[in-house]
Parts: sequence; structure tokens; C-alpha cells
Amino acid sequence: MALRCDLIIRDATIFDGTGAPRQRGDVGVTGDRIVAVGDLGGYSADREVIAKGKALAPGFIDAHTHDDRAVMCGAECMTCKISQGVTTVVVGNCGVSLAPARFASRPPAPLDLIGEDGWWRFDSFGDYAHELKKRGSEVNTYALVGHQTMRVDVMNGDVMRPAKDSEIETMRLKVRNSLAEGASGFSTGLYYPLNMHAPTEEVIAVAEPLRAYGGIYVTHMRDEADRVCASIEETAKIGKRVGVPVWISHHKCSMPENYGRSTQTLALIDAFAETQDVFFDMYPYPAGSTVLMPDRLRDDVKVMITWSVPHPEMAGKYLSDIARGWNTDIRMAAQRLLPAGQVTWQMDEEDVRRIMAHPSSVIGSDGIPHDAHPHPRLWGTFPRVLGLYARELRLFSLETAIHKMTGRTASLFGMIDRGVIREGAYADLVLFDADTVIDKATFEVPKQESAGIEEVWANGVPTFVAGKGATGEKPGRLVTRNRV
Repeated sequence: MALRCDLIIRDATIFDGTGAPRQRGDVGVTGDRIVAVGDLGGYSADREVIAKGKALAPGFIDAHTHDDRAVMCGAECMTCKISQGVTTVVVGNCGVSLAPARFASRPPAPLDLIGEDGWWRFDSFGDYAHELKKRGSEVNTYALVGHQTMRVDVMNGDVMRPAKDSEIETMRLKVRNSLAEGASGFSTGLYYPLNMHAPTEEVIAVAEPLRAYGGIYVTHMRDEADRVCASIEETAKIGKRVGVPVWISHHKCSMPENYGRSTQTLALIDAFAETQDVFFDMYPYPAGSTVLMPDRLRDDVKVMITWSVPHPEMAGKYLSDIARGWNTDIRMAAQRLLPAGQVTWQMDEEDVRRIMAHPSSVIGSDGIPHDAHPHPRLWGTFPRVLGLYARELRLFSLETAIHKMTGRTASLFGMIDRGVIREGAYADLVLFDADTVIDKATFEVPKQESAGIEEVWANGVPTFVAGKGATGEKPGRLVTRNRV
């Protein structure tokens, strides 16, 4: 009697997510799990997909997102991710998370990147997790809770100073409760005004519950420019003192005078990694994106506006052109645009490639889903790595590229049974054409689906099909560090 599955993907070139060599074969799925891998000629299924040698990989894991709100907004918000093969996102980065905090009005930047009025209603992480489950999502969600969010809440907006002992204790309790309710770690954004006045000792004190819960500390470091090495040292110190792994977000060497310094920073990270767990992600572009900060603008660094509340018509235009049209300088123009967002060309492509090629790197988009004119990384990150950097530039093999986007990421974040194709693993899968996969999103036209992604499944359920788009299914779940 033939064994039966819900789904069999036949004759695929399988990349199992571990970095092992590709192999030709079939993958069988029943329910939310992979039940067989290999020659499944003796199996039948309710649905069979004939891959004809197309690549089959674990669903891509976006190691760095600001999708806290987007994961609950349906296909309108998440097609940017599922259309490039993403099945799991890490939210709550850079110290910015929708929970645990409640605000009656629009919060200060950069918190407003993920939510405006009405979205800041989650007093606890448990409330957020409950609403996420109730609404459903196209992707799995792995969540951190943010220091910036908690500082604004607990310190009543008076954040241009270190927190008092009583405030630290309140934030520490929020972290502890969040971890108990399904959060996986704690993040900071020490680069930003809301967080930069927190000394190292405050971060260590607030992060203390991570030790008991086996959580992870993730940071947008204090400085990615002149003092990038000192910031890496601070990050490692926090991890050592708290006794947990640390994760450096979107590692880069920012501003022209620091181009080439990735040789120093990667060596320093490697040195710390000999005695403690130090991880990092990066995105495959020489430009970043965040809120517009007039006091940090430079005449020698190009900026594009991604959104503006008072001047929405300026989204997608260069700040220098706006300033010229207004007969003013870029700083005065930026003040008129606030609150607003920006894309900034502050990195060197050689550093981007060196960091990406490092054996320890993993891939995160750092996309900002609610920008009117977003950075193209929101729509194109993963196909760009596969098509440009692996296939065309041969920076590394396709096996290595996929490992950086699946198995390695899952392992470091403690996502059990995710990021690999093997019996018993969750059926998070992406079928794509390795010969044609490429990003289409550009800085000028950023909202474009990538080429070559054929079908995507999360927990065994299809979420995206080429030519048809999002399926409308919401099989995503909350994924918690080191918990099944």
C-alpha cells in the first residue's frame, strides 16, 4: 500500500539549509511537517508539485525586520516578504517593539516607524502575542522587546538621561514578563536619541532576565562609524556580563572616512567569538534607511526621502533636490519635512561584500514596511543575495547563500525545527528558479516583486504562488527561542 502525504514536491534540486551539497529528490509534507525526503516514488499525495529540477530550500528567515505591525496587517503588508520566499521574520529590532507599551498618541521617532496612533495598545507582550494569534499572519514571527519602547513608556518620555534605579527595575520586570509570555530576547537602539543616554550599566541591568530565560541580546550599536570598534567592545561586554549571546544588527562601517574598516571589525568580532557567542546580520546594499535626523546629515552623503508627514509628495525625492527647490540647505529642508524617513548612501560596496562573505554572517532585510517609498531591501533582499551575489558575482556558492538565510539563522536564534529540510522539520519551504531568481526592486521603483520565486509554504500551507500572488492563507505562528 502506497504511503500518502498531503503534499509531495517531486524532482527538486534540494538545498537542505545546512550548507551541504545540493541533491536531487522529493520532499513529502503532512500537516505542518516534512515527513519524508528522498526518492518518494512509493508515495502519493493529495497534491503533487513537479519541480523539474527547480531549487527547493527552507523558507528564508529575515533576521532583522521592523514588521511588528506588518505581520498583523495581511497580504497588503506582507507580500513584500512572502514574494521573496520569506517564511519567518524577526521583529522588535533596534530597541523598537510594539510591546510592551501603551501610548495615547504618536510616539517619538523612531518608534513611529512601526506604528502611529491606535497601534500602541499592548501593555504586555502577552497582549501582542494574543492579537497576533487572533489576526493570523502569512509568516512565522520571532519577537524581541525593545529598550527604546520601554524607556519612552517607563520614563514618561524623559529619556535624555540615564534611567533611575526604580525605572530600571520596572523595565527589567517588563523584560522578564515578556520572556515568560513568549518573547525571545531584548534589543537596544543605542544609536538613537531615545536610547543613547542609557549607559552600558543600564543596558546590563535591564537585560538581566535574559540569563534565566536563555534569551538573546540584539543591538543596533551605539556607533557604526568612527567608534564602531568601541561599540563592538561594548556589545561584547554586555553579553559577557549578562551571560547570553549577543547579536550585532545590520553590521556596517558607516561614512566615507570608515570605508574599508570591515577588515578591523570582522577581526574584532572573530576575536570575541572565541570566548563568547557573538553573531551578526547584514543587508546586501550600500545604503541604509531610518528616520530623518537633520543633525546627522552630511553634505557629502546622499539622502533620499522615504516618507514625510507634512510633505508626503516628497517621498522618493533626493533631499538635495528638495533643498534646492526650497532655496535652503539640506538641514533646514529636513526640519521642514519632519517627521520623515530617509535612505542614506553611507557604505562602501567592498565592505558590504566582505561582511556578507564572512562565514559568520546571516541575512536580514532591515526593511521598513510602512514607508511610502521604501528602501528596495524591503522587497528584494533575499533574491538579490541569490541572484546577484551568489550566481552572478560568485561571492559564495548557492548552498552557502541559502545557509546564511535559513539553517544558520535558525540555529543562532534557537528556532527549533526551522530553517532545514529534513524529516520532522516544519514545512517552511520555497521553490525557486536558481537560473532566473533576482531582485527587481530599485531605489527609484522599490515596490516590485522579485523574479524567479515560484511558490512559498509556511507550516505546510502555501502563502505565495508566482503569477497569482498571496494566497490569503495565514499559517504563521509565534516562534520562541529554544521552545518547540
